[in-house]
Amino acid sequence: MVKFNRFTLDNGLRVIVHEDNTTPMAVLNILYDVGARDENPEQTGFAHLFEHLMFGGSVNIPSYDEPLQRVGGENNAFTSNDITNYYITLPSVNIETAFWLESDRMLSLAFSKKSLEVQRNVVIEEFKQRYLNQPYGDVWLKLRPMVYKKHPYQWATIGKEIKHIEDAKIEDVKAFFKKHYNPQNAIMVVGGDIKTEAVKELAEKWFGPIPAGEKYHRNLPQEPEQHEERRETVTAKVPLNDVYIAFQMGDRLDESYYVAELLSDILSRGNSSRLYRGLVKEKQIFSEVHAYMTGSLDTGMFVFEGKPLENISIETAEAAIWDELEKIKTIDIPVDELTKVQNKTESTMIFSEMSLLDKAMNLAQFELLGDADLLNRETEKYLEVTSAKIKALANKLFRKDNSSTLIYLAEKAV
Repeated sequence: MVKFNRFTLDNGLRVIVHEDNTTPMAVLNILYDVGARDENPEQTGFAHLFEHLMFGGSVNIPSYDEPLQRVGGENNAFTSNDITNYYITLPSVNIETAFWLESDRMLSLAFSKKSLEVQRNVVIEEFKQRYLNQPYGDVWLKLRPMVYKKHPYQWATIGKEIKHIEDAKIEDVKAFFKKHYNPQNAIMVVGGDIKTEAVKELAEKWFGPIPAGEKYHRNLPQEPEQHEERRETVTAKVPLNDVYIAFQMGDRLDESYYVAELLSDILSRGNSSRLYRGLVKEKQIFSEVHAYMTGSLDTGMFVFEGKPLENISIETAEAAIWDELEKIKTIDIPVDELTKVQNKTESTMIFSEMSLLDKAMNLAQFELLGDADLLNRETEKYLEVTSAKIKALANKLFRKDNSSTLIYLAEKAV
Protein backbone atom coordinates (compact mmCIF):
# COMPACT_ATOMS: atom_id res chain seq x y z
CA MET A 1 0.00 0.00 0.00
CA VAL A 2 1.53 3.31 -1.09
CA LYS A 3 0.19 6.18 1.01
CA PHE A 4 0.12 9.71 -0.36
CA ASN A 5 -1.43 13.15 0.00
CA ARG A 6 -2.44 15.39 -2.88
CA PHE A 7 -3.29 18.99 -3.62
CA THR A 8 -3.64 21.20 -6.70
CA LEU A 9 -2.17 24.68 -7.14
CA ASP A 10 -4.33 27.53 -8.48
CA ASN A 11 -2.57 27.27 -11.85
CA GLY A 12 -3.70 23.64 -12.21
CA LEU A 13 -0.47 21.83 -11.27
CA ARG A 14 -1.41 18.55 -9.57
CA VAL A 15 0.92 17.61 -6.73
CA ILE A 16 1.19 14.23 -4.99
CA VAL A 17 3.32 13.72 -1.89
CA HIS A 18 4.53 10.35 -0.67
CA GLU A 19 6.15 10.67 2.78
CA ASP A 20 8.81 8.03 3.44
CA ASN A 21 11.14 8.66 6.35
CA THR A 22 12.98 5.33 5.96
CA THR A 23 15.37 6.98 3.49
CA PRO A 24 17.48 10.15 3.58
CA MET A 25 16.71 10.67 -0.11
CA ALA A 26 13.94 12.43 -2.01
CA VAL A 27 12.66 12.32 -5.55
CA LEU A 28 10.87 14.95 -7.59
CA ASN A 29 9.13 13.53 -10.65
CA ILE A 30 7.27 15.62 -13.22
CA LEU A 31 5.09 13.92 -15.78
CA TYR A 32 3.95 16.06 -18.70
CA ASP A 33 0.83 14.78 -20.42
CA VAL A 34 2.41 14.96 -23.88
CA GLY A 35 3.96 12.31 -26.08
CA ALA A 36 4.65 11.55 -29.70
CA ARG A 37 0.89 11.02 -30.29
CA ASP A 38 0.36 14.77 -29.75
CA GLU A 39 2.63 15.82 -32.61
CA ASN A 40 1.68 17.26 -35.96
CA PRO A 41 2.05 14.39 -38.50
CA GLU A 42 4.28 16.71 -40.55
CA GLN A 43 6.47 17.59 -37.54
CA THR A 44 7.17 14.37 -35.69
CA GLY A 45 9.89 13.70 -33.11
CA PHE A 46 9.18 17.00 -31.29
CA ALA A 47 8.28 15.45 -27.91
CA HIS A 48 11.56 13.55 -27.90
CA LEU A 49 13.53 16.56 -29.19
CA PHE A 50 12.02 18.46 -26.26
CA GLU A 51 13.23 15.96 -23.73
CA HIS A 52 16.75 16.86 -24.96
CA LEU A 53 16.07 20.62 -25.11
CA MET A 54 14.87 20.59 -21.49
CA PHE A 55 18.44 19.81 -20.46
CA GLY A 56 19.81 22.69 -22.52
CA GLY A 57 19.36 25.15 -19.68
CA SER A 58 16.72 27.72 -18.79
CA VAL A 59 16.83 31.51 -18.78
CA ASN A 60 18.13 31.79 -15.20
CA ILE A 61 20.10 28.53 -15.08
CA PRO A 62 22.36 28.11 -18.13
CA SER A 63 23.65 24.69 -17.05
CA TYR A 64 21.01 22.35 -15.66
CA ASP A 65 23.35 19.63 -14.38
CA GLU A 66 25.90 21.69 -12.47
CA PRO A 67 23.77 22.93 -9.54
CA LEU A 68 22.29 19.44 -9.21
CA GLN A 69 25.66 17.70 -9.07
CA ARG A 70 26.80 20.12 -6.40
CA VAL A 71 24.03 18.92 -4.07
CA GLY A 72 24.53 15.21 -4.81
CA GLY A 73 21.61 14.89 -7.21
CA GLU A 74 20.98 12.90 -10.38
CA ASN A 75 18.41 13.40 -13.08
CA ASN A 76 17.06 11.84 -16.22
CA ALA A 77 14.02 11.73 -18.47
CA PHE A 78 12.19 9.61 -20.98
CA THR A 79 9.60 10.17 -23.69
CA SER A 80 7.04 7.68 -24.96
CA ASN A 81 4.20 7.90 -27.44
CA ASP A 82 1.98 8.94 -24.50
CA ILE A 83 4.01 10.88 -21.93
CA THR A 84 7.21 12.77 -21.16
CA ASN A 85 8.67 12.18 -17.71
CA TYR A 86 11.48 14.03 -15.89
CA TYR A 87 12.90 13.06 -12.55
CA ILE A 88 15.49 14.17 -10.01
CA THR A 89 16.78 12.14 -7.06
CA LEU A 90 18.82 13.88 -4.37
CA PRO A 91 19.34 14.00 -0.59
CA SER A 92 16.06 15.23 0.89
CA VAL A 93 17.80 18.12 2.70
CA ASN A 94 18.50 19.59 -0.76
CA ILE A 95 15.00 19.11 -2.19
CA GLU A 96 14.54 22.84 -2.80
CA THR A 97 17.23 22.70 -5.50
CA ALA A 98 14.99 20.29 -7.43
CA PHE A 99 12.01 22.66 -7.11
CA TRP A 100 14.12 25.58 -8.30
CA LEU A 101 15.51 23.70 -11.32
CA GLU A 102 12.24 22.17 -12.48
CA SER A 103 10.15 25.29 -12.00
CA ASP A 104 12.64 27.45 -13.87
CA ARG A 105 12.59 25.31 -16.97
CA MET A 106 8.81 24.98 -16.88
CA LEU A 107 8.55 28.76 -16.73
CA SER A 108 11.34 29.84 -19.03
CA LEU A 109 13.22 27.32 -21.08
CA ALA A 110 16.12 28.93 -22.94
CA PHE A 111 15.20 28.75 -26.61
CA SER A 112 18.44 29.71 -28.21
CA LYS A 113 19.24 28.76 -31.78
CA LYS A 114 22.49 27.32 -30.46
CA SER A 115 20.72 25.01 -27.98
CA LEU A 116 18.30 23.87 -30.72
CA GLU A 117 21.21 23.21 -33.07
CA VAL A 118 23.15 21.19 -30.49
CA GLN A 119 20.17 19.05 -29.44
CA ARG A 120 18.96 18.64 -33.02
CA ASN A 121 22.33 17.13 -33.93
CA VAL A 122 22.22 14.83 -30.89
CA VAL A 123 18.76 13.56 -31.90
CA ILE A 124 19.71 13.12 -35.58
CA GLU A 125 22.75 11.12 -34.50
CA GLU A 126 20.57 8.99 -32.22
CA PHE A 127 18.10 8.44 -35.09
CA LYS A 128 20.92 7.20 -37.33
CA GLN A 129 22.70 5.05 -34.75
CA ARG A 130 19.75 3.43 -33.02
CA TYR A 131 17.15 3.25 -35.76
CA LEU A 132 18.83 3.27 -39.16
CA ASN A 133 22.29 1.75 -38.75
CA GLN A 134 21.49 -0.98 -36.23
CA PRO A 135 20.19 -4.43 -37.18
CA TYR A 136 16.38 -4.50 -36.74
CA GLY A 137 16.64 -0.87 -35.51
CA ASP A 138 13.93 0.31 -37.91
CA VAL A 139 11.38 -2.30 -36.80
CA TRP A 140 9.05 0.25 -35.15
CA LEU A 141 9.40 2.60 -38.11
CA LYS A 142 7.98 -0.23 -40.22
CA LEU A 143 5.62 -2.05 -37.85
CA ARG A 144 3.76 0.93 -36.39
CA PRO A 145 2.42 2.18 -39.76
CA MET A 146 1.22 -1.37 -40.48
CA VAL A 147 -0.78 -1.60 -37.24
CA TYR A 148 -2.01 2.01 -37.16
CA LYS A 149 -3.68 3.58 -40.19
CA LYS A 150 -5.40 6.53 -38.48
CA HIS A 151 -3.99 7.03 -34.95
CA PRO A 152 -0.75 9.00 -34.46
CA TYR A 153 0.84 5.89 -32.94
CA GLN A 154 1.81 5.42 -36.60
CA TRP A 155 5.23 6.86 -35.81
CA ALA A 156 7.85 6.00 -33.20
CA THR A 157 8.90 8.48 -30.51
CA ILE A 158 12.04 9.38 -32.49
CA GLY A 159 9.75 10.57 -35.31
CA LYS A 160 8.77 9.42 -38.80
CA GLU A 161 11.89 10.61 -40.55
CA ILE A 162 15.07 12.58 -39.89
CA LYS A 163 13.88 15.42 -42.12
CA HIS A 164 11.24 16.43 -39.55
CA ILE A 165 13.99 17.05 -36.98
CA GLU A 166 16.28 18.73 -39.52
CA ASP A 167 13.49 21.15 -40.49
CA ALA A 168 12.39 22.01 -36.91
CA LYS A 169 12.29 25.81 -36.62
CA ILE A 170 12.69 27.71 -33.37
CA GLU A 171 9.14 29.17 -33.61
CA ASP A 172 7.62 25.67 -34.08
CA VAL A 173 9.55 24.41 -31.08
CA LYS A 174 8.41 27.39 -28.96
CA ALA A 175 4.78 26.80 -29.98
CA PHE A 176 5.01 23.11 -29.00
CA PHE A 177 6.45 24.10 -25.61
CA LYS A 178 3.75 26.70 -24.96
CA LYS A 179 1.01 24.24 -25.87
CA HIS A 180 2.13 21.33 -23.68
CA TYR A 181 4.66 22.33 -21.02
CA ASN A 182 2.51 24.20 -18.55
CA PRO A 183 1.26 23.57 -15.00
CA GLN A 184 -2.19 22.29 -15.94
CA ASN A 185 -0.66 19.70 -18.25
CA ALA A 186 1.72 18.37 -15.58
CA ILE A 187 1.63 16.08 -12.55
CA MET A 188 4.35 16.47 -9.93
CA VAL A 189 5.16 13.75 -7.41
CA VAL A 190 7.48 14.40 -4.49
CA GLY A 191 8.53 11.40 -2.45
CA GLY A 192 10.97 10.59 0.34
CA ASP A 193 11.98 12.09 3.65
CA ILE A 194 9.78 15.15 3.30
CA LYS A 195 6.59 16.46 4.90
CA THR A 196 3.48 17.38 2.91
CA GLU A 197 3.33 20.87 4.49
CA ALA A 198 6.90 21.58 3.39
CA VAL A 199 6.12 20.40 -0.14
CA LYS A 200 3.05 22.69 -0.22
CA GLU A 201 5.18 25.69 0.73
CA LEU A 202 7.88 24.87 -1.84
CA ALA A 203 5.33 24.16 -4.58
CA GLU A 204 3.57 27.50 -3.94
CA LYS A 205 6.89 29.36 -3.82
CA TRP A 206 8.44 27.88 -6.98
CA PHE A 207 5.54 26.74 -9.16
CA GLY A 208 2.68 28.93 -7.91
CA PRO A 209 3.70 32.04 -9.94
CA ILE A 210 3.90 30.12 -13.27
CA PRO A 211 0.94 31.01 -15.53
CA ALA A 212 -1.51 28.12 -16.06
CA GLY A 213 -1.30 28.33 -19.86
CA GLU A 214 -4.11 27.33 -22.19
CA LYS A 215 -5.76 23.96 -21.56
CA TYR A 216 -4.87 21.44 -24.23
CA HIS A 217 -7.86 19.34 -25.31
CA ARG A 218 -6.72 16.15 -26.96
CA ASN A 219 -8.82 15.11 -29.91
CA LEU A 220 -6.96 12.36 -31.73
CA PRO A 221 -8.28 10.20 -34.54
CA GLN A 222 -8.95 6.79 -32.98
CA GLU A 223 -7.81 3.60 -34.66
CA PRO A 224 -10.61 1.57 -36.26
CA GLU A 225 -10.68 -2.18 -35.58
CA GLN A 226 -8.51 -4.17 -37.96
CA HIS A 227 -10.24 -6.68 -40.22
CA GLU A 228 -7.59 -7.66 -42.73
CA GLU A 229 -4.26 -9.45 -42.54
CA ARG A 230 -1.27 -7.16 -43.21
CA ARG A 231 2.18 -8.38 -44.25
CA GLU A 232 5.52 -6.95 -45.25
CA THR A 233 8.84 -8.63 -45.98
CA VAL A 234 12.15 -6.77 -46.04
CA THR A 235 15.64 -8.01 -46.87
CA ALA A 236 18.22 -6.29 -44.70
CA LYS A 237 21.74 -6.47 -43.30
CA VAL A 238 20.72 -8.40 -40.22
CA PRO A 239 22.53 -11.39 -38.67
CA LEU A 240 19.45 -13.67 -38.59
CA ASN A 241 15.98 -13.81 -40.08
CA ASP A 242 13.40 -12.33 -37.73
CA VAL A 243 9.62 -12.46 -37.59
CA TYR A 244 7.31 -9.93 -35.89
CA ILE A 245 3.57 -10.48 -35.57
CA ALA A 246 1.59 -7.61 -34.02
CA PHE A 247 -2.06 -7.70 -33.00
CA GLN A 248 -4.27 -4.74 -32.09
CA MET A 249 -5.44 -4.84 -28.47
CA GLY A 250 -7.40 -2.61 -26.07
CA ASP A 251 -6.11 0.54 -24.41
CA ARG A 252 -4.50 0.84 -20.97
CA LEU A 253 -7.80 1.44 -19.18
CA ASP A 254 -9.57 -1.46 -20.86
CA GLU A 255 -10.37 -4.30 -18.44
CA SER A 256 -8.65 -6.70 -20.86
CA TYR A 257 -5.28 -5.00 -20.16
CA TYR A 258 -4.63 -7.17 -17.07
CA VAL A 259 -5.70 -10.33 -18.90
CA ALA A 260 -3.35 -9.46 -21.79
CA GLU A 261 -0.43 -8.85 -19.44
CA LEU A 262 -0.83 -12.28 -17.81
CA LEU A 263 -1.33 -13.84 -21.24
CA SER A 264 2.02 -12.41 -22.36
CA ASP A 265 3.63 -13.76 -19.16
CA ILE A 266 2.23 -17.27 -19.74
CA LEU A 267 3.60 -17.18 -23.27
CA SER A 268 6.94 -15.55 -22.68
CA ARG A 269 8.02 -14.82 -19.09
CA GLY A 270 11.05 -16.87 -18.13
CA ASN A 271 12.35 -20.31 -19.06
CA SER A 272 9.18 -22.13 -18.02
CA SER A 273 7.02 -20.03 -20.37
CA ARG A 274 5.23 -21.71 -23.26
CA LEU A 275 7.12 -20.14 -26.14
CA TYR A 276 10.52 -20.82 -24.60
CA ARG A 277 9.67 -24.36 -23.55
CA GLY A 278 7.92 -25.35 -26.76
CA LEU A 279 9.72 -23.45 -29.51
CA VAL A 280 13.25 -22.88 -28.20
CA LYS A 281 13.92 -25.90 -26.00
CA GLU A 282 11.79 -28.77 -27.30
CA LYS A 283 11.20 -28.13 -31.01
CA GLN A 284 14.37 -26.03 -31.44
CA ILE A 285 12.77 -23.73 -34.01
CA PHE A 286 13.85 -20.38 -32.54
CA SER A 287 17.04 -19.11 -30.94
CA GLU A 288 14.83 -16.66 -29.04
CA VAL A 289 11.14 -15.80 -29.05
CA HIS A 290 9.20 -13.19 -27.05
CA ALA A 291 5.67 -11.92 -26.48
CA TYR A 292 4.98 -8.47 -25.03
CA MET A 293 2.53 -5.61 -25.19
CA THR A 294 2.83 -1.86 -25.43
CA GLY A 295 0.36 -0.86 -22.70
CA SER A 296 -0.52 2.30 -24.65
CA LEU A 297 -3.08 4.82 -23.39
CA ASP A 298 -5.01 4.36 -26.64
CA THR A 299 -5.34 1.18 -28.77
CA GLY A 300 -2.32 -0.99 -27.95
CA MET A 301 -0.24 -3.68 -29.62
CA PHE A 302 0.39 -7.27 -28.56
CA VAL A 303 3.63 -8.31 -30.28
CA PHE A 304 5.41 -11.59 -30.94
CA GLU A 305 9.00 -11.58 -32.06
CA GLY A 306 11.24 -14.51 -32.83
CA LYS A 307 14.55 -15.28 -34.51
CA PRO A 308 14.40 -18.73 -36.16
CA LEU A 309 17.52 -20.91 -36.15
CA GLU A 310 19.46 -20.78 -39.41
CA ASN A 311 18.20 -24.13 -40.71
CA ILE A 312 14.52 -23.24 -40.12
CA SER A 313 12.43 -21.55 -42.80
CA ILE A 314 10.41 -18.43 -42.01
CA GLU A 315 7.21 -20.31 -42.96
CA THR A 316 7.94 -23.07 -40.42
CA ALA A 317 8.77 -20.50 -37.73
CA GLU A 318 5.63 -18.46 -38.33
CA ALA A 319 3.43 -21.57 -38.36
CA ALA A 320 4.98 -22.66 -35.03
CA ILE A 321 3.94 -19.39 -33.36
CA TRP A 322 0.39 -19.78 -34.70
CA ASP A 323 0.28 -23.36 -33.38
CA GLU A 324 1.05 -22.08 -29.88
CA LEU A 325 -1.64 -19.43 -30.25
CA GLU A 326 -4.20 -22.02 -31.35
CA LYS A 327 -3.44 -24.05 -28.20
CA ILE A 328 -4.06 -21.06 -25.95
CA LYS A 329 -7.28 -20.29 -27.87
CA THR A 330 -8.71 -23.80 -27.52
CA ILE A 331 -7.31 -25.42 -24.35
CA ASP A 332 -7.95 -23.94 -20.89
CA ILE A 333 -4.89 -22.70 -19.01
CA PRO A 334 -4.25 -25.02 -16.05
CA VAL A 335 -4.92 -23.30 -12.73
CA ASP A 336 -1.38 -23.80 -11.42
CA GLU A 337 0.12 -22.19 -14.55
CA LEU A 338 -2.09 -19.13 -14.14
CA THR A 339 -1.43 -18.93 -10.37
CA LYS A 340 2.31 -19.03 -11.02
CA VAL A 341 2.28 -15.95 -13.29
CA GLN A 342 -0.13 -14.15 -10.95
CA ASN A 343 2.28 -14.75 -8.05
CA LYS A 344 5.22 -13.50 -10.12
CA THR A 345 3.27 -10.36 -11.05
CA GLU A 346 2.31 -9.77 -7.43
CA SER A 347 5.95 -10.03 -6.27
CA THR A 348 7.02 -7.65 -9.08
CA MET A 349 4.43 -5.12 -7.88
CA ILE A 350 5.63 -5.43 -4.28
CA PHE A 351 9.24 -5.09 -5.38
CA SER A 352 8.48 -1.90 -7.35
CA GLU A 353 7.00 -0.42 -4.15
CA MET A 354 10.44 -0.62 -2.54
CA SER A 355 12.07 1.85 -4.90
CA LEU A 356 11.32 5.50 -4.18
CA LEU A 357 11.69 6.49 -7.83
CA ASP A 358 9.43 3.66 -9.06
CA LYS A 359 6.76 4.69 -6.56
CA ALA A 360 6.93 8.31 -7.68
CA MET A 361 6.68 7.41 -11.38
CA ASN A 362 3.85 4.96 -10.75
CA LEU A 363 1.86 7.49 -8.71
CA ALA A 364 2.24 10.05 -11.51
CA GLN A 365 1.19 7.58 -14.20
CA PHE A 366 -1.87 6.34 -12.29
CA GLU A 367 -2.89 9.92 -11.55
CA LEU A 368 -2.75 10.51 -15.30
CA LEU A 369 -4.97 7.44 -15.79
CA GLY A 370 -7.52 9.02 -13.47
CA ASP A 371 -6.49 8.41 -9.87
CA ALA A 372 -3.12 7.74 -8.20
CA ASP A 373 -4.89 5.37 -5.79
CA LEU A 374 -5.41 2.92 -8.69
CA LEU A 375 -1.81 1.90 -7.97
CA ASN A 376 -2.99 0.32 -4.71
CA ARG A 377 -5.72 -1.68 -6.46
CA GLU A 378 -3.50 -2.94 -9.26
CA THR A 379 -2.56 -6.32 -7.75
CA GLU A 380 -6.23 -7.24 -7.19
CA LYS A 381 -6.93 -6.76 -10.89
CA TYR A 382 -4.32 -9.37 -11.81
CA LEU A 383 -5.61 -11.80 -9.20
CA GLU A 384 -9.14 -11.52 -10.65
CA VAL A 385 -8.02 -12.87 -14.04
CA THR A 386 -9.39 -16.36 -14.82
CA SER A 387 -8.48 -19.05 -17.36
CA ALA A 388 -11.79 -18.36 -19.13
CA LYS A 389 -10.91 -14.66 -19.52
CA ILE A 390 -7.50 -15.55 -20.98
CA LYS A 391 -9.02 -17.97 -23.49
CA ALA A 392 -11.69 -15.43 -24.51
CA LEU A 393 -9.12 -12.67 -25.03
CA ALA A 394 -6.78 -14.96 -26.99
CA ASN A 395 -9.67 -15.76 -29.35
CA LYS A 396 -10.51 -12.09 -29.72
CA LEU A 397 -6.93 -10.92 -30.39
CA PHE A 398 -5.08 -13.72 -32.13
CA ARG A 399 -6.87 -13.71 -35.48
CA LYS A 400 -5.20 -13.62 -38.89
CA ASP A 401 -7.37 -10.62 -39.82
CA ASN A 402 -6.09 -8.75 -36.74
CA SER A 403 -2.42 -9.45 -37.48
CA SER A 404 0.39 -7.38 -38.98
CA THR A 405 3.39 -9.55 -39.84
CA LEU A 406 6.81 -8.07 -40.58
CA ILE A 407 9.51 -10.45 -41.79
CA TYR A 408 13.20 -9.58 -41.87
CA LEU A 409 15.25 -11.75 -44.21
CA ALA A 410 19.00 -11.69 -43.67
CA GLU A 411 20.90 -10.75 -46.83
CA LYS A 412 22.84 -13.78 -47.96
CA ALA A 413 26.50 -13.23 -48.74
CA VAL A 414 27.05 -14.04 -52.43
